[in-house]
Amino acid sequence: MFKVKTDSITGYKEKDIHYTVLSTDEHAPKLAILLPGAGYTTQAPLLHYSTGVFLHKSVDVLQVNYTYNDKFYDHFSMDELVEAIKFDVGTIIDKVLEEKSYDGYYLVGKSLGTIAMASLLDRKIFHHAKAVWLTPLLNRDDVFESMLHSRNESLCFIGDDDTHYNAERYRQFDNNPKLVTRLLEGADHSLQYKSDPVRSIDLLKTVIKEIDAF
Repeated sequence: MFKVKTDSITGYKEKDIHYTVLSTDEHAPKLAILLPGAGYTTQAPLLHYSTGVFLHKSVDVLQVNYTYNDKFYDHFSMDELVEAIKFDVGTIIDKVLEEKSYDGYYLVGKSLGTIAMASLLDRKIFHHAKAVWLTPLLNRDDVFESMLHSRNESLCFIGDDDTHYNAERYRQFDNNPKLVTRLLEGADHSLQYKSDPVRSIDLLKTVIKEIDAF
């Protein structure tokens, strides 16, 4: 069994942003921070099973449950949305870490969440965090530069049928010995194969196994 705590903060432009902390051990030394995509929530397969992996290791899990596909954000420019993401995620993390301290961290970002990851890795407290990049937005300079130059032990999964995949930038990751990359042939932005659910399940299993071993 694990304990579940749900709460919220007043985020960017007074929008309430919800989060959940799951724990199997009140003395857990590590925290995994899960940063979902715009429409890919922490309940979607990659993040749902990642949560299970961390809880099994007695690692606390912080699920940041923002909803940037909400109508509230319809008029936001991309720059303002990025400002909101950084503000909201940073505020939640600060609140959680005020209540409990940890010796180590995992950051797991999916799609839009990799924007927040790129920002968080600059914070001193996360300089030794392990980073898992799920379908990162490689065409964004901030995400690409963070991955390319990060000294964090890192793991990246992306499909070559993902609209955010950039072959030229991906090849440059060979220059970062701390970054282990997995290019998944034919996989889309959800790390699935179109019209092939059974093969998609096999891929999910492979990715979760690697995260478990990371």
